[in-house]
Amino acid sequence: MAEADATGKLPFDLPDVDYERYTNRQLIAIPLVVLILALAVIGAFFALTGAPVRPGLAFTGGTELQVTTGDTTAQIESTFGSAGYDVESVQPIRSQENSFIVTFQSTNTDGIQNAAEGAGYDVNSIQGRSASFGAQSQTQALLGVGIAFGGMAVLVFALFRTFVPSVAVVASAFSDIVIPVALMNLFGMELTLGTVAALLMLIGYSVDSDLLLNNHVLRRSGGFYESTYRAMRTGVTMTLTSIAAMTVMSITAFLFGIPLLPAVGTVLVFGLTADLMNTYMLNVTLLRYYKYEGVAK
Repeated sequence: MAEADATGKLPFDLPDVDYERYTNRQLIAIPLVVLILALAVIGAFFALTGAPVRPGLAFTGGTELQVTTGDTTAQIESTFGSAGYDVESVQPIRSQENSFIVTFQSTNTDGIQNAAEGAGYDVNSIQGRSASFGAQSQTQALLGVGIAFGGMAVLVFALFRTFVPSVAVVASAFSDIVIPVALMNLFGMELTLGTVAALLMLIGYSVDSDLLLNNHVLRRSGGFYESTYRAMRTGVTMTLTSIAAMTVMSITAFLFGIPLLPAVGTVLVFGLTADLMNTYMLNVTLLRYYKYEGVAK
């Protein structure tokens, strides 16, 4: 946490948020509308494609080829297309001149390599993944996310042993995952092993900020708003620092052509930004209802 100056304020001191100006309905409306829109995007994508988010090569099966050539992206696609192999994507490797990563849904690695060498391309590497193995990986990844989320929910209910504060944490974490998934669909990002890891990390980030808020409000001395502001000083600082770090990582990895990291960082930025909204609007509203209108009044 940044150190305070002589006036007692942080270098980027948080503006005072007058929660008392807004009703619970006003505060909760924005995160709920965003969550509903995100669920609608995921539902529409599922109806169109049969999957909540586009699975990557690790989950669908196929072949990934790295080649060096002076051809353009369009020429590479045309070369393999004329050989009978539909190209799924062509990505230039920015750190290596004239190098590309070409992916195919086909698992005929020998045929693809022969087509590349026949076109005069230098084959740096090639790897294939069967469709059955990809489907198994997808099942395991989704199961892992589900188990992590379920375990988090059980732990939260065991810690607080009261319904509303526990639901506030779980609802915020759920929204922190759903919103990035919807944005992945809108930006054409694929579900990869890296983005699955990012979604798992978001569960941890979300629970961290929400537990910080709940502990300050429910278990420490001081009024509701005083405790909320105290939690915000720490929580917002941590989240903004993480967003800045992930943004720098994503840009750096993109410029140097480092695979996986740009997508991982982008998903984390999506989720951490959503976490600011969900923690300090959705969670705060539910806690205020619990303190003033619910069973704790």
